Amino acid sequence: MPAQRSLPAAEEGSPDALLIRGTMTEIGPVADKVTSYFYALLFVRHPELRPMFPPAMDVQRDRLLKALLTAAEHFDNTPVLVDYLQNLGRGHRKYGTRAEHYPAVGECLIGALSRYASAVWNPETEAAWVRAYTTISQVMIDAAAVDELRAPAWWQAEVVTHDLRTPDVAVLTVRPDQPYPFLAGQYTSVETPWWPRVWRHYSFASAPRSDGLLTFHVKAVPAGWVSNALVHRARPGDVIRLGPPAGSMTVDHSTDSGLLCLGGGTGIAPIKALVEDVAEHGERRPVEVFYGARTDHDLYDIDTMLRLQQSHHWLSVRAVIDQQAHLQLPDAIRAYGPWNEYDAYLSGPPGMIRSGLHTLRDVGVPPSRIRHDSVEDLLVGVD
Repeated sequence: MPAQRSLPAAEEGSPDALLIRGTMTEIGPVADKVTSYFYALLFVRHPELRPMFPPAMDVQRDRLLKALLTAAEHFDNTPVLVDYLQNLGRGHRKYGTRAEHYPAVGECLIGALSRYASAVWNPETEAAWVRAYTTISQVMIDAAAVDELRAPAWWQAEVVTHDLRTPDVAVLTVRPDQPYPFLAGQYTSVETPWWPRVWRHYSFASAPRSDGLLTFHVKAVPAGWVSNALVHRARPGDVIRLGPPAGSMTVDHSTDSGLLCLGGGTGIAPIKALVEDVAEHGERRPVEVFYGARTDHDLYDIDTMLRLQQSHHWLSVRAVIDQQAHLQLPDAIRAYGPWNEYDAYLSGPPGMIRSGLHTLRDVGVPPSRIRHDSVEDLLVGVD
């Protein structure tokens, strides 16, 4: 599960931003129709782009459009927006996206918005969207061009081990075909040979290793094409593809602040990587891990976390099991602390992250010190 800072919505904004948000409010109730019309326009007007998308568009048809709309809605939040768009631009290289494709997408975006936001659409609104899309696309194009000079669009990676921890959770270790630079706490996108052009995000489950191997924790979810393929079909010797690393849920080694880590389900994977990262840097800052699960059966990696706790006196691991706990995860966080001097990290299902965010802010952790899964994944889900 991927990880970045969230995009806070501004209450005020530039004239363009206000017009854009007005459009977003208008199309909210008919978002599915906007999405369908956008892709219909794109494939009718530019049929050469159809092969870049999965054969079954229902799997991830709304991801491109939602990413663009998310960026436009937060148009005034320049520092975070640029980081978000640069990641998008680099990530879109794996689809074969080139600079000349962006005008076609922009043309069809404007066409879909003008049709379904007709009550608020006028020349000023259209001009605002054109300016916003021009800026958004240029940041993505520039990021892709820079990335092309230093990294491939994707990496081939051979499955080395496949460990089925539970009937629906597998731990996979893969060997990339060339060096893969990343930081503990980051994530990547994965494509399997069984579902071409369908990519899903997974966090790295360890800090960078000297042997160059990468590990992922994958839970098969209902109707999850990629997750079910990785859990139930992948075997040693199979080759998958990896996109570039992304995410900012990383450790700031210039400070000695404690780390408060909340991991739910397979969200424990990047938390484990963060613990290893702190250990490898020889630091002795306190690290408090709350490992949330619905049942003890879901604590598939608790033995690993407890071994790490035995090896590092500065690490504390607490399992919080929904069906057994007198305290739910938010209550458990409140029961310990104080946490206002800690850097907080959240990784897990979107619902857990939302409740965790509310709890952390409630107990006094400044929003600037909270890092969690990508806003993109909170919007569109993962599989």
